[in-house]
Amino acid sequence: MKRLLLPLCAALLATTAAPAAIAATPTTSNAGSGASTTRYASINRPGPRLSVPTDDLESAVKCTPTVKNAHQEVALFVPPTGIGPEAYAWNWLPAMDKAGYPYCTVTLPNNSVGDIQVSAEYIVNAIRHTHELSGRKIALIGHSQGGVSARFALRFWPDTRAMVADYVGLAGLNHGSSQNDDLYPHGNGPAFNLQLKTTAKFIEATNSGQETFPGISYTSLSTTHDQFVTPQGTTDLRGPAHRVSNISLQDICPANTSDHIAIGTSDPVAYALAMDAITKPGPAKAADIPSSVCKQTLMPGVNPSTYETDLAGFNETSTTNIANAPVYADEPALKPYVYAHH
Repeated sequence: MKRLLLPLCAALLATTAAPAAIAATPTTSNAGSGASTTRYASINRPGPRLSVPTDDLESAVKCTPTVKNAHQEVALFVPPTGIGPEAYAWNWLPAMDKAGYPYCTVTLPNNSVGDIQVSAEYIVNAIRHTHELSGRKIALIGHSQGGVSARFALRFWPDTRAMVADYVGLAGLNHGSSQNDDLYPHGNGPAFNLQLKTTAKFIEATNSGQETFPGISYTSLSTTHDQFVTPQGTTDLRGPAHRVSNISLQDICPANTSDHIAIGTSDPVAYALAMDAITKPGPAKAADIPSSVCKQTLMPGVNPSTYETDLAGFNETSTTNIANAPVYADEPALKPYVYAHH
C-alpha cells in the first residue's frame, strides 16, 4: 500500500514569529456569519460537480487494505500546508498500524500552497471514496489548513456530511489567523495565506450559515503555544456542547509546551484526544484523558531515536515549499457555487 503524508499548517509561514498565546474557549452558539450569510449558498443546496479530472482525484487517495468493509470508523487524514503525506508517515500512520486501525490519506495539489477551493474537491472525492470503500461513516483528521479545508468541503458539498461521523481539527484555522492579516495587509502572498486571513472571503464563506452540522461530532484542538494561529480562540467552532468540543492541550496538561507543529505531528495529548473522539460516541472529552498522558513526551508512532531527524525533514520540506509558493496580488476569487445566486 502506498502511503500519503499530509501537508502542514496552513499558516505555517516562512517566518520566525515568536509564539503567541491562544487558548480554546468553548462556545455553544451555532450562529453563522450574520447578515453576510445571505450572500452564500444555502447550507443544503447540492454541491457542484467536481471540476478536477477524475483520474487526478482517484490517484490522490490511498487506503490500507483493512478499510474495505471496515468493522470500525476509518480515519481520513487531510494534509496541512507545504508537504505531502510524508507528514504523517513518521507519527500518525505508524500509530494507526500498530493499533490495527484502518485509514486513508489524500494528497492535495501543489503541496497545499495554492487555492484551497481546489484542494477541497480532492477532499470531497476522498470522503466519498473512503465512505464507499468502508461501508460506514468515517472520521476526518486535519492539521492546520487541513482542518479548515475539510470544513469547506462539508459546507459546500452537503452530501458528504452523512458520510462523516467525526471531525478532528489539530490547530485548524477555522476563523483565519491575525498573523496573516499582519503579514499580508494588501495581498501579495501565497494563495492559502490570503485565504486564511481573519478577513478573508474564504473564511467568511466557510463559516456562513452554520459552522457545524448535525450528525457530525466536532473536536477542535489548540495549544496556547501556537506561533502561527492567532489570536486566542480562532480555532474554536460554534455548535451545541454535546457535539462540539473546543479543547486546549493545556486544559489537560498545563505544563504542555507543544507548538503549532507539535500538536499535529508528535504531541501525545493531541493523539489521545483524537483517538478518544474517533473511538467513542460524541466529540473528545478532556475528562476522558488520564493525567498519565502528561508524562509522555511523544505520541505513539514516533520513533524517539529518529524523532529529531524526522522533524527536521518535515520542517525543511514544508518551509521550502511554502517559500516557493506562487505569489498572488489578491485572495483567489470565490467560485460561483459558493454564492446564493450564480
